[in-house]
Amino acid sequence: MSRRLWISIIASSLIICGGLGGAYVVHSKIPSRLTDKPLLAVSEVKKAKTLKDIIFETQKLVVMIETENGTQGSGFLYNLEGDLITNGHVVAGSRKVKIKTADARELDGEVIGISTETDVAVVRVPDLAGTTPLQVVRKEKSEVGDEILAVGSPLGFQNTVTTGIISGLGRSFEIEPYFYSDLYQISAPITSGNSGGPLVDQKTGEVLGINSAGYEKGSIGFSIPIANVIDIVEAWSKEPMKELPVLETTDESVALEDEASIEEFAGYLVRHFYDSLNNADYVYAYSLLGGNWKEGTSYESFREGYLGTRNVVIDNMHVKASSDDKAVVIAVISVDEREDGEYMLSKYQVTYQVGYENDQLKLLSGKGKAIK
Repeated sequence: MSRRLWISIIASSLIICGGLGGAYVVHSKIPSRLTDKPLLAVSEVKKAKTLKDIIFETQKLVVMIETENGTQGSGFLYNLEGDLITNGHVVAGSRKVKIKTADARELDGEVIGISTETDVAVVRVPDLAGTTPLQVVRKEKSEVGDEILAVGSPLGFQNTVTTGIISGLGRSFEIEPYFYSDLYQISAPITSGNSGGPLVDQKTGEVLGINSAGYEKGSIGFSIPIANVIDIVEAWSKEPMKELPVLETTDESVALEDEASIEEFAGYLVRHFYDSLNNADYVYAYSLLGGNWKEGTSYESFREGYLGTRNVVIDNMHVKASSDDKAVVIAVISVDEREDGEYMLSKYQVTYQVGYENDQLKLLSGKGKAIK
């Protein structure tokens, strides 16, 4: 098969992971406590930096980027000036953007640089100036087999982490208006909203690349090596562009959102909530609660309710749509609960009502019962 034909086949099957269109699937709600006993807890403090440490430190510096036309993607802080690296197709056509941080702040950002050749851009957020950024790999290239993390906001679920390895090097294809070359191919699945998020070394926490596209079938993603773009990115930070070029980007990623069902979103949301609490990210977990649920549960009581348990695992899950925009999620979970200073394994069946609230997916209600 000729190289030209191979590129054509791959390009036709790829989706840019940026825009989600006007509908956002971001915050949701879940009860602070489903039974008399809390379901989740703070992880044990460890002296050595673990994978969880690296994930938590990375998540704090990864943001969600939203444009006025409804496009949504990810970005990450890379310097002390408050500058974020993202994909060009995430912010194409916008000068001003909105930034949502991991600690639930909403900040203003300005696009100060965007390429017409390489899918990369820089957004300046004055309120983030002085914040210690992620460390980036400036020269060395990764190798096949290196273990990585992909961090971003797929389907609008902020700070989602997927793991995998670098499964290929030097990949190239075209998705107008950009030609992508010398890419990392990764086994970590990425989808709409991951665009612009960092590809991170699992062992060091350093940024290896910018997650930019995903293969439509199977768990394959592609990332631009950060070493390939760091010079142009730093040039924009030193001297911002006075006028931004006009770019026309594909809307294939928007079509992806339209094809996803409420069942997919609802199941993703429940898993994401438990992941957040297992990582002791109570601020973000609380931000997933809906309005009615929050009214009866303060953040303090929410956090307090999960301090006696740890290591929640979803054993199985069933999702059924009750309408086009609502679903019921029933899951069986295993959890270590602390009793008299010791942890004991317990099981619960939990049921959640999931639906949209102000165009954002929420856990509308929830209940649980112990399984003997």
